[in-house]
Amino acid sequence: MGGTIAAINSLYSNTEANLFFYIITLRDSVQHIRQWIEKSKLKEINYQVLEFNPMILKGKVRLDSSRPELLHPLNFVRFYLPLLIVKHKKVIYLDDDVIVQGDIQDLYNTELKPGHAAAFAADCDLPSTHEMVRSVGMQTTYMGFLDYRKQEVRDLGISPTTCSFNPGVIVADISEWKRQKITKQLEKWMQQNVKDNLYSSAMAGGVATPPLLIVFYQKYSSIDPMWHIRHLGWSPDTRYSDHFLQEAHLLHWNGRFKPWDYPCVHMELWERWYIPDPTGKFTLVRPNS
Repeated sequence: MGGTIAAINSLYSNTEANLFFYIITLRDSVQHIRQWIEKSKLKEINYQVLEFNPMILKGKVRLDSSRPELLHPLNFVRFYLPLLIVKHKKVIYLDDDVIVQGDIQDLYNTELKPGHAAAFAADCDLPSTHEMVRSVGMQTTYMGFLDYRKQEVRDLGISPTTCSFNPGVIVADISEWKRQKITKQLEKWMQQNVKDNLYSSAMAGGVATPPLLIVFYQKYSSIDPMWHIRHLGWSPDTRYSDHFLQEAHLLHWNGRFKPWDYPCVHMELWERWYIPDPTGKFTLVRPNS
């Protein structure tokens, strides 16, 4: 939850745009997040806290996992955007382990091509990150997410060397998403995985990314790569250059090593935007804590 607060603070502090935040969480966190906002400088933001009912996932998620956190219900919120946000035609979805350093209006202005319901940052788009990504063994192609030993996967006709994308930042056209019934398509592949184990949580992206990779194959627009500098949470000691991170518009600590935990890298960039929990329920993990 501290990640959500830092993300909101960074976003709100770096734009003059008129923003409305939808904060999607589980029932046991609704009151807590409201208290955190109302007792801090964020009380000025326009927002609504939405409760996500995990029962919608019943029968759609395989329970075996080498990383149980990847099975958390909130990892699947992005599948259900049109059901949760009904008043807007275009929205930005952000994971809670990001901070925004640019003006979010620029990301919102990302142009989606006709027939595209979403825009993502492709994993092959930013050459300056490739060396770091290779050094930590991060996958950048479909081979790292889908089990190509399965006939159902091979029948998709998608080359295993196709560049993947990371769905931690999404610019979504809600109207087009509804028109194409994207949520139903995603649920179909979730159910297929429960039946046939097409992608394992032990693979690169857990179980939330593969359905998106399948449904949006060759059907998504591109986000400026500097609006999604990721993998900051993939290793506790592999770092980007300070200059490169200063130029980035959005930083994403995807991976095991989160900036509110320890060990992690570039935690000072994240802590700049963190607001301590006035209720005292959430505390950072630090070497001397």
